[in-house]
Amino acid sequence: MLTTNPFDDDKLREECGIFGIWGAETASAVVALGLHALQHRGQEAAGITSWDGHQFHTHRAMGHVAGNFDRDDVIRSLPGKVACGHVRYSTTGETALRNVQPLFAELSSGGFSIAHNGNISNAMKLRRDLVRRGSIFQSTSDTETIIHLVATSAYRSLLDKFIDALKQVEGAYSLICMTPEGMIVCRDPLGIRPLVMGRVGDAYIFASETVALDVVGATFIRQVEPGELIIVSDKGLRSIRPFANVRPRPCVFEHVYFSRPDSIVDGSSVYSVRKAIGAQLAIESPADADLVIPVPDSGVPAAIGYAQQSGIPFELGIIRSHYVGRTFIQPGDQVRHLGVKLKHNANKALIDGRRIILIDDSIVRGTTSLKIVQMMRDAGAREVHMRIASPPTRHSCFYGVDTPERAKLLAAQMTIGQMSDYINADSLAFVSVDGMYKALGEDFRDEANPQYCDACFTGDYPTHLTDQEEVAPADQLSLLGERERASL
Repeated sequence: MLTTNPFDDDKLREECGIFGIWGAETASAVVALGLHALQHRGQEAAGITSWDGHQFHTHRAMGHVAGNFDRDDVIRSLPGKVACGHVRYSTTGETALRNVQPLFAELSSGGFSIAHNGNISNAMKLRRDLVRRGSIFQSTSDTETIIHLVATSAYRSLLDKFIDALKQVEGAYSLICMTPEGMIVCRDPLGIRPLVMGRVGDAYIFASETVALDVVGATFIRQVEPGELIIVSDKGLRSIRPFANVRPRPCVFEHVYFSRPDSIVDGSSVYSVRKAIGAQLAIESPADADLVIPVPDSGVPAAIGYAQQSGIPFELGIIRSHYVGRTFIQPGDQVRHLGVKLKHNANKALIDGRRIILIDDSIVRGTTSLKIVQMMRDAGAREVHMRIASPPTRHSCFYGVDTPERAKLLAAQMTIGQMSDYINADSLAFVSVDGMYKALGEDFRDEANPQYCDACFTGDYPTHLTDQEEVAPADQLSLLGERERASL
């Protein structure tokens, strides 16, 4: 199979999006709409679980929300006024239906459903210990570890068991859980992964991004605070904070790439922040050129900001078709090479003979940038200057972002000059770490107390990475799914 979007092949992938609602007629239909708005956060699989007051109902499927949850028979099979859903791009666990969320289990207290955005950085160690104690896992997902920790907790109430479980995990998580007693929603103490709360009528809604609230006509109330746990039941809504207070460090890449530009993250418009990053990039790394051209679609806001700050005209030099599927069968090399133009094509009449500045959000392996620069040169560009609206990605993420191992990150292996030569650009520059923080409204990055999780740029990880530091390679192999083993 050939991916027909050559510019998305080399991006960091957000692992998933979650959406939950309490107290709405046909709750599952509302969840399906919310998941449509979060489709960009995970395109491998989707699932919805509902609670009708007596029993749980689940439908999970590989592929997009559309085609799986836009059918009346599927929605009718998910009755009830309470439901939660999940879109997935796997970072732990093989690509298989057994790993599609929400995960569900029957505990001593009744049914328990969980949807997770993030990654548990000590899941392998916890899983190894649980298996030795007799736990039987049904998936290779790190999320299932939380279910087993709840099930085996010595505390009596379900809420106390849940809190006990979370106090044993490291890493990043935003969770929506459903039980017969109510819906439990929480965010990790550092707030690495996002989660917001809204309301439509008498129903409460929780989602990874505000855009999902907009789509279902809900009013944004506030973000779920880092370390906060919210319980919604027939008795109403209450909030508790069972964790020690720590300085939050939300993921900065939500602003750079992951979130939709029409979302509000941590009180800031994603679109405005990306424009501001582009403007800062123009201040830090100007270039004498004729046109500013975005790499669609994620590079557009930053390119607008760069053009406005520099005074160089903004133009669409790369045209994207929105009517091409992700893949097609490749009958031969010739078609493979032609296929990359199905989704993106150079606007040759505009580019020919011009000096251009290409704006993209990041460089990961460098393969994408190499293709883009060559596309511009083939279209007749006289000079190609590449500007990146994030600092160099030099470190892997262990908090739920699908990042290549460090040896495959171009910026970890080369200087910026070497990277420029590798992608065949006339010049290459990245926004500085402090410049990115300025675009976010900060004066600079506080080295002693960083305001965001920016480990992919700085290597400053905000939590322990137990599985990376302590688990022996043989143990890792025994716990990984088939896809992970094949990649080692």
